[in-house]
Amino acid sequence: MNSPAVLFPQLSSEQAHLVALTMRACAVAKESVTHAIDSLINGAQMALVAVRKCEEQLDSMDREMDESLSNTITHVTPAEASELLACMKLMLDLERIGDLVVSCAERSAIVRNRIDMDDIEQLTKMGCLLENMLDTMARAFEKRDIEQALRILRSDSEIDRLRNLIVVRHTENIEGLKGPESLHVLSMANALERAGDHIKNMAEELCHLATGHTMRHWIRSKDKPIEQLFLDWLARQNPSQAG
Repeated sequence: MNSPAVLFPQLSSEQAHLVALTMRACAVAKESVTHAIDSLINGAQMALVAVRKCEEQLDSMDREMDESLSNTITHVTPAEASELLACMKLMLDLERIGDLVVSCAERSAIVRNRIDMDDIEQLTKMGCLLENMLDTMARAFEKRDIEQALRILRSDSEIDRLRNLIVVRHTENIEGLKGPESLHVLSMANALERAGDHIKNMAEELCHLATGHTMRHWIRSKDKPIEQLFLDWLARQNPSQAG
C-alpha cells in the first residue's frame, strides 16, 4: 500500500532546487558506496580518490542546503515547509554517510591485503546493502512510497546482523584476534553499520513526511515487526485503501 503522493506541482524555483538537491545527494552517496566497494574488492587507488570526491560533493551540498533553506522556508506553505525541513534532515544524514564511507574506504586501503576473505565478503555484502538502501530511499522520497521506506528498515536489520557476525569472529575467539587488522575490520564494519542507521533515519523521516506521524509514536506492540505495525496503522487511517 502506497501512501498518497504529497508532491507540490507548483513549487517555487528555489524550493524545487532544494528538493532536487536532496535527490542528487542520494545519488552521490550511493556513488560513494559503489566506489568504496570497488576499493575493497579490487584495491583500486582511484576508487578511494572517487570516494573522497563524493564526500566533498556531499559537504558542498550540505552547505548549500544550509545557506538556502532559511530564506526559502519563509515563503512557502506549512506543507511545503515540512517538505523542506525533511530535505534538511535527509541532507544531514547523507553528509554523515559520506564521512562514514570515506572512513571505511581509507581503512580498506590500509589493510585490505592483510584481512581474511570472509571479512572482505561480509563487508562487501554490507556495502551492497547500503547501495540498495540509498537507491530505494531515492525512489521512496520521490514518490512518498511508504512500502519502499519500510524495506529500508528490513535491510538495516541485515546490515546489523552482518556487523555482529564480524564482531563475534574478531572478539569471541582469541585466535580470531589479529591485532591492527582486527581493529581496522571492526572499525569498517561499525562505519557501514552506522551509515545504515542514517539511511534508516531517512526512511523514518519520509514516513513522517508522508503521513504526518512518526513511526516511533505509533508503534508500541512487540508482537509484530515494526514495518507491519505501521502498515496496519496506515490501513486503519485509510480504510478505503486497505484492500
